[in-house]
Amino acid sequence: MTNQIDPRLVQLTAAAEASMSHWGLEGSTLDLIKFRENAVYKLTTKEGERFALRIHRPGYHDYAALYSELQWMSALSDFGIETPDVIKTNAGELMTKVIIPETGEDVYVDLFGWVDGTSLGAEEGVVPTAEESRVMYHTIGEIAAQLHNQSSTWTLPEGFKRHSWDLEGLVGEEPFWGRFWELELLTSEQKAKIEEARAKATEMLQGIEKTPDNYGLIHADFDPHNLMIEGDKIRPIDFDDAGFSWYMFEIATALYFMQTETHYEVIKAATIEGYRSKRELPEEELALLDLFLVLRSFTYLGWIRSRQETDTAKELAGDLIERAMNQANQFLEWADKYQTTQTN
Repeated sequence: MTNQIDPRLVQLTAAAEASMSHWGLEGSTLDLIKFRENAVYKLTTKEGERFALRIHRPGYHDYAALYSELQWMSALSDFGIETPDVIKTNAGELMTKVIIPETGEDVYVDLFGWVDGTSLGAEEGVVPTAEESRVMYHTIGEIAAQLHNQSSTWTLPEGFKRHSWDLEGLVGEEPFWGRFWELELLTSEQKAKIEEARAKATEMLQGIEKTPDNYGLIHADFDPHNLMIEGDKIRPIDFDDAGFSWYMFEIATALYFMQTETHYEVIKAATIEGYRSKRELPEEELALLDLFLVLRSFTYLGWIRSRQETDTAKELAGDLIERAMNQANQFLEWADKYQTTQTN
């Protein structure tokens, strides 16, 4: 059987090649790193200098939102949090726009300084020891707290625009990643359970205030694959999903896929300890972890529904649905106990 080349990837690669002139990098080579939400390439110049070139998928973020993402990354760097350097075009712009001839679509392209090293989650199939997990997630907790320290004190630039993982964005009638409870791959019983969990989560989320202490800009995709180790530096990458939310949603995202790991309790404790070493995390907020874990599970169902035609969604659907159903059952059982203790 022959491997088929994704025609969409062919289009995006041609757009990437066309964009190189905006940085005076014509003749450089491109090697695909990742093609999921966006297409990311390693760009190597004739002189051997390396960069990361990213083409954003059309329709997810407009120019203002993409520009705001790069502004936040720059502000985080100024705050002392290592993020990839944004390389301006020859015209001094943070990104450029090219047109895909076959479809007429505008796509935005940005360029970053190359980050050497590997991601914390790069070694697929390798099971870390309990101690390795503890060290890794203590660091993840520290970095999450430092991000939130910056977020809670930063004055947003004029025109700053990012989406929100808030009540409407998570469980409203039009969530940011789509109406997850209508996912066609769910059975009628599964849909009923998800709708029950959604109603309970909505009820609970309505009672949580938004304050500078618990709500602000978050990375929103904080897992080991988005943390790059370079010598003694660790840099968060891939701010594509960054937006406004409760800080507990960040912690839930970091822990979500780890729940099935052997050393989960070590991972959970280390994440919290690392976070608290840099920022306060009151017990009453931590007590809501199960709520934010189920909210995270909802987003993945919405992600599948909005991308059902893609190979990635087809490959991940079974696992994501199973995790979401387990999370919904766990949440509903926890919510009853939690609300009982709150009323007594």
